[in-house]
Amino acid sequence: MEKKVDYKKDYKELYLPPQKPMVVQVPEMKFFMIDGKGDPNGEAFGEEIQALYSLSYGIKMAPKGGMTPEGYFEYTVFPLEGVWDLEDDAKDFTILDKNKLVYTIMIRQPEFVTDQLAAEILEKTRRKKPNPALDRVRFGCIEEGLCIQMMHMGSYDDEPASFARMESFCLENGFKRIEHTHREIYLSDPRKTEAHKLKTVLRFKAEKI
Repeated sequence: MEKKVDYKKDYKELYLPPQKPMVVQVPEMKFFMIDGKGDPNGEAFGEEIQALYSLSYGIKMAPKGGMTPEGYFEYTVFPLEGVWDLEDDAKDFTILDKNKLVYTIMIRQPEFVTDQLAAEILEKTRRKKPNPALDRVRFGCIEEGLCIQMMHMGSYDDEPASFARMESFCLENGFKRIEHTHREIYLSDPRKTEAHKLKTVLRFKAEKI
């Protein structure tokens, strides 16, 4: 029997970095994604997360529903991720206005997932688990390439300190951040985890100077 793929073991470099900045090369990966705006503490954001997980588990459980994709293998569902930015009129503010956030949240999918399979699972999920956010889901590939990343331990509100360490790492090691946006990978469930124990991978694109 084939080994079950576990992202924490098989892709450890991408999902379990140390609590200090490091360089990583991020390959092309497939995702279900939803673009959004506004405060992530709102109800709409919760619906978007639910839509992504419904699709992700729809893929994972497809064989039990009589649909075994070509190349299918057992695996652990990947964690939720988000790429974050601010609306243009908020980028000069020193105080974060969460209502001005612009984001794309996503969940990685295994290599065997094709455009056709993604479309079939999306349609099946619409019928079984109606959710208005499903109408805004898209499926595609992202390749981040060279990045700086680290594990952030603690509240999301304390992330600026970790990003400051990453920026300093760039200056000290001959790298330059090339995009204002950044990626967060959520390894903890904030509903069940105390704020100081939250684990979040922080990452941004960079280039060697």
